[in-house]
Amino acid sequence: MLRALASSAQPKQAIGRLLRMNSTGAKARGTLADKVALVTASTEGIGLAIARRLAQDGAHVVVSSRKQANVDRAVAELQTENLSVSGLVCHVGKAEDRQHLINAALERHGGIDILVSNAAVNPFFGSTLDATEEVWDKIFDINVKAAALLIKLVVPHMEKRGGGSIVIVSSIAAYSPFPGLGPYNVSKTALLGLTHTLASELGPRNIRINALAPGLIRTKFSSALWQDKTMGDKLMETMRIRRMGEPTDCSGIVSFLCSSDADYITGETVVVAGGAPSRL
Repeated sequence: MLRALASSAQPKQAIGRLLRMNSTGAKARGTLADKVALVTASTEGIGLAIARRLAQDGAHVVVSSRKQANVDRAVAELQTENLSVSGLVCHVGKAEDRQHLINAALERHGGIDILVSNAAVNPFFGSTLDATEEVWDKIFDINVKAAALLIKLVVPHMEKRGGGSIVIVSSIAAYSPFPGLGPYNVSKTALLGLTHTLASELGPRNIRINALAPGLIRTKFSSALWQDKTMGDKLMETMRIRRMGEPTDCSGIVSFLCSSDADYITGETVVVAGGAPSRL
């Protein structure tokens, strides 16, 4: 009798498990349910993948980019997937744009719980000592200073919600510099320092901050590295997983870091680089 009951119950339980596993909806949507997330530089590549995943996991996501056409395209794409996404133009290097991004989130959703700082530039390729002062200023203004100033803006609003989570997108280049990208590499190392510094300052406010360090990911931004076969092959040799990463390889870990599952994690850098060397 007991064996008969068990045999009749197990298929139902198995079906239930399969349904939960195969639905990105039911289980995933509870992870970040009704959280409000800002993601900068999020209309393509890693930023878009992160925005999509956060929205799939239940967050109301505000995407941004420097170009209206890119914002419109990304928002339309994500909304066709029935995701709660809106967007606006934001050049993170401009103080008024940073404030406008914050104001838009507050007006649309009433608060801010998550910030993913993904914006970065690299206008230079060559010997580090050949980089001009203007190059150094532009890279650090966007990659480092703008991230710090945007965090400064969101913190008071996260405090009002009882806490929050911040993820700064750094790079494997912070540990193992990419050839020809000296100032960019240094800026990404600086972001690790920013993450460590702010972790101790924001911890008492119940705000966690962590960094993501992607390796060689197939994006337009990194195309100069992987489209050059010689350079791409050389970088591939450093990876234990012998393939190039995809933007989606980065999105799940960001969602995790922003969720309650990571409530005891702050000041850390998670490397997503196929096993490439990642030590200073």
